Amino acid sequence: MALTERDKQIIDFERTWWAEPGPKDVAIREQFELSTTRYYQLLNELLDADEAIDYDPLVVRRLRRLRERRRRARYEGRVAQEPKSR
Repeated sequence: MALTERDKQIIDFERTWWAEPGPKDVAIREQFELSTTRYYQLLNELLDADEAIDYDPLVVRRLRRLRERRRRARYEGRVAQEPKSR
């Protein structure tokens, strides 16, 4: 699958969004006309695409690491909340 122009714009946005004024969710709605939920669905699909890593390996690897940390934290939180068997 080749990256679309919007795919590239999403990756570029992730590289620089923090330098933009205002909240990220507002910028997502203004730039992409997407809900934040849909934006993150598309972003997660992109992170799994080899073409995305070819386009911008630093950003994609950073986002993959963040995603993995969040997944691990959610999993570890569930494990810690489960009652211990005796």
